[in-house]
Amino acid sequence: MSMKSSPIKLTKQKLSPKAAAAKKARDIAYAKTPARRAKKAQNQRLGQRSDSDIHHRSDGSVSRVSIKNNRGFFGRGTKTE
Repeated sequence: MSMKSSPIKLTKQKLSPKAAAAKKARDIAYAKTPARRAKKAQNQRLGQRSDSDIHHRSDGSVSRVSIKNNRGFFGRGTKTE
């Protein structure tokens, strides 16, 4: 039995192939920075829960916060981030 990928392409941005490739390269470069890799490793150590997100503060500490607060910029909306 083989699993086929979905024929529907889910993209959030409508980018040209050239722009999409450039964005992919930027995203991968950012994901592989030492700071980002450390945060990812820390998240994996702490474990994921379905009722909360792990929020990394600017001082380096982490806390569990509600998904609504963490993804909504704590009530200030995402346009001002």
